[in-house]
Amino acid sequence: MARTGGSAGVAGPDGEGAERLRRWRMVLGGGEADGTGCALSGRDAAMDAALDALYAGPAGSGSRRAPGERSAGLGGSAPKVARWLGDIRTYFPAPVVQVMQRDAIERLGLSSLLLEPEMLEAVEPDVHLVGTLLSLNKAMPETTKETARAVVRTVVEQVEKRLAARTRATLTGALDRSARISRPRHHDIDWNRTIRANLKNYLPEYRTVVPERLIGYGRAAQSVKKEVILCIDQSGSMAASVVYASVFGAVLASMRSIATRLVVFDTAVVDLTDQLDDPVDVLFGTQLGGGTDINRALAYCQSRITRPADTVVVLISDLYEGGIRNEMLKRVAAMKGAGVEFVALLALSDEGAPAYDREHAAALAALGAPAFACTPDLFPEVMAAALEKRPLPLP
Repeated sequence: MARTGGSAGVAGPDGEGAERLRRWRMVLGGGEADGTGCALSGRDAAMDAALDALYAGPAGSGSRRAPGERSAGLGGSAPKVARWLGDIRTYFPAPVVQVMQRDAIERLGLSSLLLEPEMLEAVEPDVHLVGTLLSLNKAMPETTKETARAVVRTVVEQVEKRLAARTRATLTGALDRSARISRPRHHDIDWNRTIRANLKNYLPEYRTVVPERLIGYGRAAQSVKKEVILCIDQSGSMAASVVYASVFGAVLASMRSIATRLVVFDTAVVDLTDQLDDPVDVLFGTQLGGGTDINRALAYCQSRITRPADTVVVLISDLYEGGIRNEMLKRVAAMKGAGVEFVALLALSDEGAPAYDREHAAALAALGAPAFACTPDLFPEVMAAALEKRPLPLP
């Protein structure tokens, strides 16, 4: 892993050449094989030791040293791992720390150590860590659960701060546009938009606009205008999507003009709508892992639709169906035929499209429901388009 920083503590040539050697030494990891002949000391040596503890030796591919050479290692020692977590937070920026934490959990099997409160207090919270904690939820001792909830809440608040305001503003605009009527009563006329729409009818001699088309607002401005059902696959590969979808579900539920339902599924279906006021409760109500029965989940969602023409169903899944494929597709076709706007997201995360069932994605596209991966930043625009029944902004 390449790193940048001051060149103090490097034994070797001076100036630009020394910095170049230092960078190569940090990338290659040392030992005779790196060929730089460059030694590290001070902060550089400490950074190198922190990287060696994770990436050196025979543990996993891409190791920085040949098997059998010295390696600091992390082993299974909680105190050693806790010190290492503190070191990497000292030497590296938060995005790099999050990557290294994720690698440590995956490469060295450190998930069990996250069941200890002291460990959770040392980690850098991020969406992927939340996914790991949720997968360990059932095995988590009571002494750790409060600390885990605090970590999850920190991430949820970060996501809300990043996305909530723009989501509300985008969807409020979409709902206002969808609620406008073309034959409003006098006190319901939106005069600003009516004038703009009729500027071509300006009569210079009378210095006025003759409105051929009136634009107004719906009279029930505060009533429920749309219904949204978020149907979320909680298989292990969808962890980040579950986190973001839970936050978006809470944001949608806070809008009086949208009736929001949140459903999670594996081979069973769980309706978490009554917990939408707190995304943390929603997340701890999920159980990541297990099989997948999309057909059963869509059957449940279909049974809860009361106003098809005003309903948006968002399926968030990699589409690996363990249930009845043809029935799943029939349900999607039936919902669309009734007027439901159906959106299929292969992922709701920053990472892009995961592995997914391409045959099912193509079958949904043939039904007029394109399946695509969506970043959290794009999701408000996707929802706005679905609420207004216009083409989705595909990435």
